[in-house]
Amino acid sequence: MKLVFASNNKNKIKEIQQMLPESITILSLEDIGCTEEIPETSDTIEGNAILKANYVTEKFGYDCFADDTGLEVEALNGEPGVYSARYAGEQKNSDDNMDKLLFNLEKQSNRKAQFKTVIALNIQKEQHLFTGIAKGSIIKEKIGNQGFGYDPIFSGENDKRTFAELSIEEKAIVSHRGIAVKQLISFLSTV
Repeated sequence: MKLVFASNNKNKIKEIQQMLPESITILSLEDIGCTEEIPETSDTIEGNAILKANYVTEKFGYDCFADDTGLEVEALNGEPGVYSARYAGEQKNSDDNMDKLLFNLEKQSNRKAQFKTVIALNIQKEQHLFTGIAKGSIIKEKIGNQGFGYDPIFSGENDKRTFAELSIEEKAIVSHRGIAVKQLISFLSTV
């Protein structure tokens, strides 16, 4: 089975392809000739996943899935949330985003946070949503060089290491994206 993953984020594509069984091949937006930036104009994570999946299905006619992920920090009323990728500006720079978040948390003792991923799957003219949540906390400095995004400052609930210290295989078991992808795989095995 071939499915379009509505993303050009090579890190995400690699991470998800490694989780999927060999019977499922992912095509990126680049693979199908979609070079435009898909607008993410919803004010919810679910809404942006749906917008991206619908864009590919409507414009290109493929069965596809799209995800959106946000980091929600309790002391900051859920920030950066839907704005996680561009928290420090439109340049979407991970270091700038982490620096801004660490600055905003400097005087906070509550560092509880969660990553939330929603996958919207459009297949056989139906839409299905899968949600993964990883609870944890924001540490005070960047540690680790694996992963991407906020991984160097996020430590999972049951692990002292940051997501950036975990191997791809370890992260797939405990991460928000890994949890959502497991639900997606389970569903696809019934199609």
